[in-house]
Amino acid sequence: MTLPPDFATGDAPSAHEGERIVCVHAERCGGCPIIALSYGEQLSLKRGRVVQSVSRYAPLELLYTEPVLPADPIVAYRTRAKLIVSTGGRIGLFEKGGGHNVIDIPDCRVLSPLLGSVAKALRERVIQDEASGGTLAPFDPLGHGVGGLRAIDLREVQDPKDGTNRALVTFVIQRAKAPPLDILKEAARDLLARVPAVAGVAVNFHQGDAPQILGSETTVLVGAPSVPDQLGGSTHLATFGSFVQAHRGQAGRIHDVVADALGLGAASKPRPGGRVLRVLDLYGGSGAISLSLAARGASVVLVESFAPAVAHAKSAAESAGLAMRAVCGDVAGSLRGMQEKGERFDAAVVNPPRRGMSAAARDALARFDLSTVVYVSCDPDTLARDLDHLSRLGYSATQLRPLDMIPLTDEVETIAVLRRTPIPLPRIAYEDEEIVIVDKGPHEPTTPQGEYTGSLFARVRRIPGAEGAVPIHRIDIGTSGLVMFARAPSFVAKWAAALQAASARKIYVAAARGVTPAKGAITRELREDGKAYPARTRYRRLAVASGHSVLRVIPEQGRTHQIRRHLAAIGHPVIGDDRYGHAPTNRFFEEKNGLDRAFLHCVRLEMDHPRTGAKLLVEAPLPGDLRAVLERTSGPGTLRFLDHKNALGSNSSPGMSSVPPSPDSVDDRGSILDVDASRATVHPEMTGGGDEDEFGGSGRGEGF
Repeated sequence: MTLPPDFATGDAPSAHEGERIVCVHAERCGGCPIIALSYGEQLSLKRGRVVQSVSRYAPLELLYTEPVLPADPIVAYRTRAKLIVSTGGRIGLFEKGGGHNVIDIPDCRVLSPLLGSVAKALRERVIQDEASGGTLAPFDPLGHGVGGLRAIDLREVQDPKDGTNRALVTFVIQRAKAPPLDILKEAARDLLARVPAVAGVAVNFHQGDAPQILGSETTVLVGAPSVPDQLGGSTHLATFGSFVQAHRGQAGRIHDVVADALGLGAASKPRPGGRVLRVLDLYGGSGAISLSLAARGASVVLVESFAPAVAHAKSAAESAGLAMRAVCGDVAGSLRGMQEKGERFDAAVVNPPRRGMSAAARDALARFDLSTVVYVSCDPDTLARDLDHLSRLGYSATQLRPLDMIPLTDEVETIAVLRRTPIPLPRIAYEDEEIVIVDKGPHEPTTPQGEYTGSLFARVRRIPGAEGAVPIHRIDIGTSGLVMFARAPSFVAKWAAALQAASARKIYVAAARGVTPAKGAITRELREDGKAYPARTRYRRLAVASGHSVLRVIPEQGRTHQIRRHLAAIGHPVIGDDRYGHAPTNRFFEEKNGLDRAFLHCVRLEMDHPRTGAKLLVEAPLPGDLRAVLERTSGPGTLRFLDHKNALGSNSSPGMSSVPPSPDSVDDRGSILDVDASRATVHPEMTGGGDEDEFGGSGRGEGF
């Protein structure tokens, strides 16, 4: 990709390289967590975040992360801000260290001058109304006050005609304490009188104790429902509460980098051969990127689930006479619909929220024969997770370009460019002349299923010598880890018998909701096709991470969803399990930690080789997405502990070995997964009649 000349080198020092910003609020305010670092150090830290995220995945280990594109300016840049309102006239952010104490931040260093003046005027009005019980009196979560103002949402827009800046303001009001609309309109007109640059004011109603600042209902009080906003080389319609990048200059740079990756110039001109580039813009919002690409000559189809944003994108495209179609709907469903209609595209731009693309959207995107996908991400962890999956679907990242969108914070925007490539072979953990054991990725069926683009079966059959391979066992689509294939059907019976023998074990690592007892066994019958079958699952708690359990789990049979059903039955379902799990916990882990599947990984297979009799031990390391979840929930400490205990699998392929030494041997490496040859079972446990007492242990007092 050839970058525009003003930032093509990337290695050139920023104009702010050694600059350190001083702020009187820095000690308590959590808004600028790395403000104490020089700007050069901030850029290094941000690049390090991207490098760390991609390094968790083997398919991405050779992907080069370019230097971070620096921002200018690094203060007074922020053109969108959501500020919390609290008693005492405080308008700002929550204090460092957690909790809900709001720090007042007058003269904030990062707010644009216009938004700073709006915040100042509102602060004066809030103090006045708190004393008098007026319209904009602050909300008191303890219930002592009568006011309902919880937050303010500020957005700066730039008039495309004369370049002047104006502001959109949203009052976020607790619905139960909301004044009548006519009274709120008076407060809105008062704000316009205090700050004439305000273009419009709306009210948003916050419901209950929802963690999101903005609720689902917004009503315009004064001004137009949308106003034109110049961003880079295009004009879109800005509206109250809609998404926009925090740094106007950097947002324009994103448009330039995306256009360059797609082979589009700065202005509309015919492509070689005269054919118009057909581009999908997924999670397109109000159309800033779509309009920029359409203005450069592309034919764009925008997909966005938020109906008001789609309406504004359509209106802006019609006003400018641009070739852009806007579709309102879920990305995955919309893509499947376009596929069924036979629609074709040359490239796609993906700009999802922090949680990244859904697995279904990634799979649906891969069904199009696209030459290029440009992925714009605000979270390196979910970006790396999605790039890993997309690589198995035939789209490999060729370039990573981080960009500093929010200076003085550790947040980093990253632009990844993906090209169509052959689908890779699976990683082989062990092979001989009869079998091959491979490491299956998440979101991949073991055998072909119509709703999925590919399968592990298809990838294994591309391994030399495995053209006739058949699976000996299967694991769930969302589960990752070891799967054994016979190179020919004639080898299946004896290897299946070896895997089902009493001495064989399939060992999983799982994360379960809540703190389980230290160890135990779950003995419950499981129904399949209307018939009940005996089933027993043993587990041991390896660690506690953020109030939840990391477990080693051994199913003694291979019943359908055995681990997931058994753990759910004792009140500790697998985190991320959308069928048997706890929905609120799953949503939290997806939103906050990027977990988009069940936290379940087949880490080890143990059996006697049916031909030689030697003990066969094969491991697959915990994949990058699950390692990222552990690190995000509990820091590096839990990972270090589990890695030290060799509980997360090895990157090497141990192949055949003798029975490992017992845990008290001087040669023992201390693996929590190892067989204890000196005892009949790995750990003693209690079994019972199917209630809580069937898994022994109190779960108290066991240290790491």
